[in-house]
Amino acid sequence: MSATRIEKRFEKTRRENRPAFVAFVMAGDPDEATADAILAGLPAAGADVIELGMPFSDPMADGVAIQMAGRRALESGMTLKKTIQSVARFRKTDPDTPIILMGYYNPIYIYGVETFLADAAEAGVDGLIVVDLPAEEDGELCIPALKAGLNFIRLTTPTTDDNRLATVLKNTSGFVYYVSMTGITGAEIKNREAVGTAVKRIKAHTDLPVAVGFGIKTAEDAAFIGRDSDGVVVGSAIVSAIANSLENGKATAETSKAVHSLVADLAQGAKAARS
Repeated sequence: MSATRIEKRFEKTRRENRPAFVAFVMAGDPDEATADAILAGLPAAGADVIELGMPFSDPMADGVAIQMAGRRALESGMTLKKTIQSVARFRKTDPDTPIILMGYYNPIYIYGVETFLADAAEAGVDGLIVVDLPAEEDGELCIPALKAGLNFIRLTTPTTDDNRLATVLKNTSGFVYYVSMTGITGAEIKNREAVGTAVKRIKAHTDLPVAVGFGIKTAEDAAFIGRDSDGVVVGSAIVSAIANSLENGKATAETSKAVHSLVADLAQGAKAARS
């Protein structure tokens, strides 16, 4: 099997001796047209990889910022089908930047696994992160996704011990996503040094890149976390920039600019991690 876009991108950043910068945005937030403009401008702003949230009404792992982003998207009429269509539109002008759909299993189950995977692959989706499907349920989505040519990225946490790690890594591909803390998105990292230690422990068990997310809010955070990790993931700070740009809940001329400006700053922080 030829290398996927995700694998190629992490190989590129490895050669450049820097972590990949991974930007999370919610599909359809705050509306479909603005979300398309935000998505289209992320690579030029510095995003090496894009995580595109699949809006869901019960996002159990997400903090307030991403919960509200999902709510805005759903209220604007966003659906999983429209999310996949937004990837297809993105691919018309960007054939290289990896896009990962991130979210929960319920919308995929309702859509139909086989149909979802076929539509996602055809649109140009590269991988999936489904936070509420444990490794014991790999036959439900993970294995079919791998057969469809999609990477399946698994989450590990500070409570994932070595025995559990072997199970988690079994069918993981693309990269490993290390959640820097116990809890929900948007919280503060209490011990940044411990993150580096955890990344090194995971890397002793796998050749896959290890990206770190949750709690990274500033360029300084990105630079610190990027010293030891292969990727730096930011979500809550980015969707907060969207929220802060809105007037009466609606997008303004500043919405896309605010996001792209923040992403550029965070990406520069990540690039400075090893300089």
